[in-house]
Amino acid sequence: MVKIVTDSLSDISPKQSNELGITVVPLNVHFGDDIYRDGIELSTDEFYQKLVGGKVFPSTSAPAPGVFVELYTKLAEETDEILAIMASNKISAVYESALQGKDMVKANCRIEVINTMQLISAQALLVNLAVDAAGDGANLEQVSGIVKNAMSRVSSRMVFDTLEYLKKGGRIGKAQALVGSLLKVHPILGLKDGEVFPYGRARNRSQAVDFLVNFVKEFPKIERLAIEHATTPDEVEMLADRLSDIFPKERVYRSRVGAVIGTHTGPHVLAVTVLAGE
Repeated sequence: MVKIVTDSLSDISPKQSNELGITVVPLNVHFGDDIYRDGIELSTDEFYQKLVGGKVFPSTSAPAPGVFVELYTKLAEETDEILAIMASNKISAVYESALQGKDMVKANCRIEVINTMQLISAQALLVNLAVDAAGDGANLEQVSGIVKNAMSRVSSRMVFDTLEYLKKGGRIGKAQALVGSLLKVHPILGLKDGEVFPYGRARNRSQAVDFLVNFVKEFPKIERLAIEHATTPDEVEMLADRLSDIFPKERVYRSRVGAVIGTHTGPHVLAVTVLAGE
């Protein structure tokens, strides 16, 4: 069976990865000289406490290609087909590390690395599709084809209380144009062509949440829906309730923004992701 690999920018938790039967390669979070592997050596709660209460602003880094070489080699003992579904190469170097690692593997195993041009739950929904296809017996080409077909149908919107974290982290992209003009306005961002892109603004949190609801309701057919938070789980359930007339609450994929993404979003990000039906 095809083995699925992804990275922690997907915000797939250790519990979720165990349930899916996949491997999540952690990126690194740096607080000064202290380095933590995302989701492994620093819990999400501990991270946000350090982010908000600490004096050192964190930075992030991708794992070295050698990490992927070791992983691929180990997985090659169990399978002859591996699919790595990675975050946008315009946001992180993790895709390049996964690609370089593939070229260094000596084991007799077919490996494909996909640049999803996505992050967070958009990336996670693509991983979930791959897991389902592999579980149904699809081979590497078939699973890869399913993921690539879905890439153009998946899109996210995220609401923030501030752009300050994105600005400090250097991942602000085209949203730079909003800095300075939004001191008391909530920006609404997404990814476009793999980069952070501004999609709107709201005067308060309530209006920002309304934007997310309306965004989801614009889709005539929804195959999968994800809602993600950082520190506000009640908002996830509130959103699921508001959208229950168009998508069953029990089928909503729920996740939490981890340390690496949280470094750039801050503690009050709320996101929705839609995989549109064909």
